[in-house]
Amino acid sequence: MVVLAASIISKSGKALVSRQFVDMSRIRIEGYLAAFPKLVGTGKQHTYIETENVRYVYQPMESLYLLLVTNKQSNILEDLETLRLLSKLVPEYSYSLDEEGIGRTAFEILFAFDEVISLGHKESVTGAQVKQYCEMESHEERLHKLVLQSKINETKDVMKRKASEIDKSKIEKNRGEKGGYMSLQSMGSGRIDSGFGNDNSISISSSGGFGGGSGFGLSADVDSFSTKSKGRPPASATAPPKGLGMQLGKTQRTNQFLESLKAEGEVIVEDVRPSVGQSKPTAPPPTDPVTLTVEEKLNVTLKRDGGIGSFDVQGTLALQILNQDDGLIQVQIETGDNPGILFKTHPNINKELFSNENIVGLKDQNRPFPTGQPGDGVSLLRWRMQSADESLVPLSINCWPSVSGNETYVSMEYEASQMFDLQNVVIAVPLPALREAPNVQQIDGEWRYDSKNSVLEWSIVLIDNSNRSGSMEFVVPPVDTSAFFPISVRFTATSTFSDLKVFRPFL
Repeated sequence: MVVLAASIISKSGKALVSRQFVDMSRIRIEGYLAAFPKLVGTGKQHTYIETENVRYVYQPMESLYLLLVTNKQSNILEDLETLRLLSKLVPEYSYSLDEEGIGRTAFEILFAFDEVISLGHKESVTGAQVKQYCEMESHEERLHKLVLQSKINETKDVMKRKASEIDKSKIEKNRGEKGGYMSLQSMGSGRIDSGFGNDNSISISSSGGFGGGSGFGLSADVDSFSTKSKGRPPASATAPPKGLGMQLGKTQRTNQFLESLKAEGEVIVEDVRPSVGQSKPTAPPPTDPVTLTVEEKLNVTLKRDGGIGSFDVQGTLALQILNQDDGLIQVQIETGDNPGILFKTHPNINKELFSNENIVGLKDQNRPFPTGQPGDGVSLLRWRMQSADESLVPLSINCWPSVSGNETYVSMEYEASQMFDLQNVVIAVPLPALREAPNVQQIDGEWRYDSKNSVLEWSIVLIDNSNRSGSMEFVVPPVDTSAFFPISVRFTATSTFSDLKVFRPFL
């Protein structure tokens, strides 16, 4: 069997795709193909035509012919088997069996022809094997890309961790410079996981401390102040972590590594916020004699079509004392004017003193507070608030996906309330598995595509009175619109719902 050429031609004999497997001139093959339509008779059921020199084995395909030109000594049964296999492969690579469709996928069709026929002889392959060979997937290439992406993600994690440590050291340094023991509003970090759909949830966790001055830090969960006891000099403000200069050097080397990746053609998306699932850095052990910690968490369930499923705020005031000599203290607080918050004291706390004077102290004034407690210390006060008022939600997200042709257009918008200024906002939108990152056409802020978890992250560094609303538009291949839910959101804030104020403790 010797196949001279495999071709796809029009009814008029115009060659759209032709692959020659033996040495022959272009004029000769064009002559064979131009003569074929004149030889095809009407009303005949044969799929081959013999001439003095060659044999045509053909199959009609809508307005085209799939044609094999062979010598007359070839095995016609094998020729028909080859023709049958090619007729199955052509529709796999061409989206339409017309001149335009064949022209757009000409090279893919030629590659498939080469896998089926080699030097004029049929290869022992199936249609699935031909498709696999043409895809040319490389396990080594895929592994290389995974290792490279893992290194990039690890480098970003190092950058985020170092940036968080630097921000915290600056805050603590500012507190040490300002000094004083003034009444402070609770401050801390917040996190919202916001979704629109079934089982979508929003959670805010806020923590705060009390000391001279004020500030904000992403990982600053415990701020402390010193009390002056008899015979003891006042403790100094918390010093910045040691080795800060080495940390800055690491960050510079990290930047150099990212720059080298960019020079090699890798796309690096700048990201200064924590990634989804990243664990919060562990707070350093307290160094001041007395440390108070305010922590507040908000859990909200929102419905996809609007409305609140549940709204629950829970907060705690914890006390950490290093030395027993400092344990005989009382704490003056101000609970704010929110009537929806219900406070509950520890069983050993004097409830009457708290109700009448807003002072947190033990029932037995001669008994000191416990020392050396793990974590944030012993809980003195807890509070809770529940509501069905949707206006209390700090941030709302609107998502409008629509399918148009071969693409899905997604328009998103955020609206923030006036109650909080939000920092490091990250809106995570789940996506179906994609080969490439989505096409982001417009965005207020920055974006990052997490290919491992198939999540598009929309980040805004700060939301204040200048940008209480913003939008993003992106395009992905056609998918079910429910694939974009639930949407999760997280942010940090400098205020809490309770607006709890703590004054300097006294003996």
